[in-house]
Amino acid sequence: MLKLQISESVKTAMRAKASERLTTLRFLQAAIKQKEVDERIELDDLQVVAIIEKQIKQRRESIAAYDKAGRVETANQERAEIVVLQEFLPQAASDEEITQVIEQAIAEVKGQGVEGPAAIGKVMAILKAKLVGRAEMAVLSQRVKNLFN
Repeated sequence: MLKLQISESVKTAMRAKASERLTTLRFLQAAIKQKEVDERIELDDLQVVAIIEKQIKQRRESIAAYDKAGRVETANQERAEIVVLQEFLPQAASDEEITQVIEQAIAEVKGQGVEGPAAIGKVMAILKAKLVGRAEMAVLSQRVKNLFN
């Protein structure tokens, strides 16, 4: 279970006195706990992966802002945090696998007779279910939109 793996990594970082890694992991644990408390549920691995992806996305946005402002040191700290977070994501899907899943999803949606913007939404729903944590949804969305145009 992913939450257990994160918890073990926190303990390991504490023992190794790896303060930057520990801080990142504690922020992640806090985000997971907050979601569980807010929704009164126990998160499964897919939901934890979604939180990790959100954390990575936030850091990427921060990096862009820090780079623009010339705050190189802070941007590098955010990059280091992304590396720590990515350890808990499933192995990234290959380009060939992504292409194959996109083609299958488009064929499935067209087989249902759905066209236009609604088709893009249905294709993205299928892709999200199959590639969560293994591919960036923004990149997938752009690829799908390009295929429909």
